[in-house]
Amino acid sequence: MVNKIRLKFQRTLILVPFLSFIGAGLKTEAPQFVYGESLVLAKGNPSYLCFDRLVKGRVQVRSKYKADDKKNIIYKEDIDYIVNYTSGTIRRTKKSRIPDFSLNPFYGKKDFGQERLPAASNHEFFVWVDYYTTNGKPWAEPNDQIKLLRKSRKKLETGGPFRIVTYGDSITAGGEASEPDLRFTERYAKYLQSKFPRTRIEIEDRSIPGHSTIQAIAWWDKYIGKSMPDLVLLGWGMNDHNIKGVEPEQFKKNLIQLVGMIRMRKGAEVVLFSSFPPHNDWHYGTHRMNLYAAATKQAAVKAKCAYVDVYTTWDMALRRKDQSSLLGNNINHPNDFGHWMYLQAFKAMKF
Repeated sequence: MVNKIRLKFQRTLILVPFLSFIGAGLKTEAPQFVYGESLVLAKGNPSYLCFDRLVKGRVQVRSKYKADDKKNIIYKEDIDYIVNYTSGTIRRTKKSRIPDFSLNPFYGKKDFGQERLPAASNHEFFVWVDYYTTNGKPWAEPNDQIKLLRKSRKKLETGGPFRIVTYGDSITAGGEASEPDLRFTERYAKYLQSKFPRTRIEIEDRSIPGHSTIQAIAWWDKYIGKSMPDLVLLGWGMNDHNIKGVEPEQFKKNLIQLVGMIRMRKGAEVVLFSSFPPHNDWHYGTHRMNLYAAATKQAAVKAKCAYVDVYTTWDMALRRKDQSSLLGNNINHPNDFGHWMYLQAFKAMKF
């Protein structure tokens, strides 16, 4: 389905407190606030947050991503969960109200496929954690793409309408975000709107969930041919990476071809962005996403277009976190916090 969404920024937005170190040139370890980091908690086992060295008494665990959700359950420390402030872990108590992830059909499964667990999902098992750490680090390194997005910058500064078109797979389409405005593409458009208030930013999704760059090229006219973008966010890789999918070298060539088609037929600038690895125990992944992320960056260099490194941001989180805590479908779709991590990679792009 093609989604056309004109963003309305007159409404009140939820203010998410967050100390951003991106591009600030600060040292790599510093106090930092993290909003709504997701965890799944199984039995009484500890689950790791992205950072350790938590500040005593500055941890909150709730049942909904948005802090102002009227259906939120605010869980109680030492009654529902126990925090190890030094190691940055949280675990359930024996009488906890927090859902036990060990009851999820995915739990403990190896080499699983969605057809074997058709109704399984992680959403009802997530908890969302606000916390302060004294050991914070940037979510993404500063990413200078100024020379590659000059037209977009000029048009944004001039004011008037500015149309972003997103073209990719189900992740680019917003897969597993609990609300449309929590998709990373929507969040990034809002971020740009805050930076360029004179401009009326519109975002239009033309993605093809479940498909790869092969269909992206073959079905061009049907899906993106009639759009009129100023900027295209091009996000592929998850389906290309699957078993019987597109090999990394051909994937790179396909991306270069797509960038060329966008420039020639639309006159728009392009941002290529990498994907993240699906669950290691998913049967249908080749588990070589590092090669597809590298191919995406190489394609951007060859095509001389902008690039956003989502893979490295995700990899940083996985150095401590388990994959299930970030995946809405426990396979290959980010949850709300995962979409927020995408946003951090995009916000690190300077242009």
